[in-house]
Amino acid sequence: MSVVAPHAEVPVLAAVPLNDDTVSPGVLGFAVFIALLVATVFLLRSMTKQLKKIQAPREADLKQQEWERAEAAKTEKAEKAEKAAAGKAAAAAGDAAKIDKAGTAPADDDES
Repeated sequence: MSVVAPHAEVPVLAAVPLNDDTVSPGVLGFAVFIALLVATVFLLRSMTKQLKKIQAPREADLKQQEWERAEAAKTEKAEKAEKAAAGKAAAAAGDAAKIDKAGTAPADDDES
């Protein structure tokens, strides 16, 4: 069983009146404030270095890339159209060759 002394520091603390002049953060509060200030300065320096490393594209570069993509799309579309036309021409030429060879139109596969 533990016994608490009746005159433990409570009367000493109660003897000091609490007002705006006696309550302050003290040395520990000042040290924490300075530590936070120093940490903030280092973080700001680090952030500045990292932001300087970023190379954001210029407006002219973005417009050039957009134009190049549009030209590539046009070229691709034109190539597909040429291939489709060449395929149709080859199919037509193949049908014409079959007609010339047999002397008649090619028979449908459904009539067998």
